[in-house]
Amino acid sequence: MKRILVIVGLVVAFSSMSSVVQAQYKTGDNLLNVGFGLNSYYSGGNPLSISFEHGITNEISAGGVLDYMTYHYSSYNFRATYIGARGSYHFNKVFNINDNKWDVYGGLSLGYRSITWDNGYNYNNGYYGSGLVLGLHIGGKYYFSQKVGAFLELGAMGITNTRLGVAFKL
Repeated sequence: MKRILVIVGLVVAFSSMSSVVQAQYKTGDNLLNVGFGLNSYYSGGNPLSISFEHGITNEISAGGVLDYMTYHYSSYNFRATYIGARGSYHFNKVFNINDNKWDVYGGLSLGYRSITWDNGYNYNNGYYGSGLVLGLHIGGKYYFSQKVGAFLELGAMGITNTRLGVAFKL
C-alpha cells in the first residue's frame, strides 16, 4: 500500500508541472490496455492481460478484462483464466493533473476466475481457487502520442497484482 501511495504521489507531482490545460481522458473515449502481469498469485508464470473500457462520463469508464496464464513445471500443468467487468474513476480533475499525457485512475472489478491443474497422472487433477473474485486496481497511463501510451496497474486483480503494458486510445 505504501508503494501505491508513493507512485500516485510522484505521478501527481510530475503531472502538476505541466501548463497544458486539457485532460487526457474524457467522455466517449475507448481505452484498450494490452499487457502482462509481472507475477501471478500462483506457482509461476506471467499472465497475459487485455482490458477495454468506454468513457461514460469525464471521470467514469466501464468495460471488461481478460487475464490468461499457463505454467508448466516438471509434470505439473497449471492454467488460470479470469474474465470480468471493471469500472474506473479517473482522478485527473480531483488531483488537478493538467498534463494531457497522464491518466491516473482506480477502480473495481468483478469476475470469474477459473484455475485448473494436473500433475501428469490420472489423479489429483482439479480446480483450485476457482470462483467469483472482487478486484481492486489503481493505475496510471502515460501517452507518448494522442493514441498510444504505456500503463501500470497495481492492486488485487484477476490473477496478478501488477499489470504493465501498452495503452491505446481508440
